[in-house]
Amino acid sequence: MTRLEKEYNEKVVPELQKEYGYSSSMEIPKLEKISLNIGLGEASQNSKLIEPAVAELTAIAGQKAVVTLAKKSIAQFKLREGMPVGCRVTLRGDAMWDFYDKLVSFALPRVRDFRGIPDRGFDGRGNFTMGIKEHTIFPELDIDKVDLVKGMNVTVCTSAKTDKESKTLLDLLGMPFKK
Repeated sequence: MTRLEKEYNEKVVPELQKEYGYSSSMEIPKLEKISLNIGLGEASQNSKLIEPAVAELTAIAGQKAVVTLAKKSIAQFKLREGMPVGCRVTLRGDAMWDFYDKLVSFALPRVRDFRGIPDRGFDGRGNFTMGIKEHTIFPELDIDKVDLVKGMNVTVCTSAKTDKESKTLLDLLGMPFKK
């Protein structure tokens, strides 16, 4: 059991139970998965961009990243079906808890001029998505060896039914939302 998972069980669960009055312990929201995605539109012209992106995302997540391919051809973007356009990884279990802890404790405080995360990334079903402009905020990457600074999307999927419950859960787990 990871440090953050232990904190969730000992502190967050009773707090959520008290605040929302859940009748069953199965109703209490929890993290289900975290999905990381790097989109590389330029990869359609230069396929050499995919390999470093996969290696960097694998280092960040601690799990092998998968190359995503274009689903259909778009002539305006010079894109053909089946061309590589990015990479992604989905984390569950201990890897998910470790990544969330690393994101909140180490990576987000390294963002330049950080004033908190806007809370408008909720989708209405209790899932939260945020964008990171520079993937170099993660401590696993050697900034000198990164040739192209890339952005990435982080989606935190929870079992919460509403955005309010999900925001409370993420807030109690240390997500630095703007006040």
